[in-house]
Amino acid sequence: MRSKAAGIVVLIGLCAVLAAGQTGGDKAALMDPAKLTEKAPETFKANFDTSIGTFVIEVHRAWDPSGADRFYNLVKNGFYDECRFFRVVPNFMVQFGISGDPNLSAKWMAARIKDEPVKEGNKRGYVSFAKPQAPNARTTQIFINFQDNSQSLDTQGFSAFGRVTTGMNVVDKIYSGDGQNPNQGLIQSQGNAYLAKSFPKLDFVKKATLAP
Repeated sequence: MRSKAAGIVVLIGLCAVLAAGQTGGDKAALMDPAKLTEKAPETFKANFDTSIGTFVIEVHRAWDPSGADRFYNLVKNGFYDECRFFRVVPNFMVQFGISGDPNLSAKWMAARIKDEPVKEGNKRGYVSFAKPQAPNARTTQIFINFQDNSQSLDTQGFSAFGRVTTGMNVVDKIYSGDGQNPNQGLIQSQGNAYLAKSFPKLDFVKKATLAP
């Protein structure tokens, strides 16, 4: 059986692209990752309206500049809309960020950002980018820690860029019945069509937007 930490070493993908968010981002730019390089504010918040409620992530750019910039551009342009929480491990973390649109996934396979030193650990409610074993290869997948995982994840270089400040009780309720069963390769190649057919109970992000 693979370890919890090993499971975060992932195939990298992109979230589904549907309706525009409150910030009115340019969704056409999602087809060209090179355009999504705007520098994020030093602090900002992102609202996640999900199938079971709303939670808010507060981002601190100083914690992980590369991660904060990437997250800012993804949320601003509706990147996480309709994204499924495809990996939910109780007492560990919930992971999402693979596209519901296989065509978009292909665009982001090589859109990597550099690793950053771990300044804030993976405590309960803290949010980090998932990453493969290769250095400087983070793209779009993120995870929220259900508990303090600092001891196991900080030494592996998972740098938190933000934390859930409102709605952690919602995060705790994300459907976990399918555990780690959804196949990440199939999500990438077939998108939400695969998940809707094989794992219809998964909770999902309705819309993610930058807070005013």
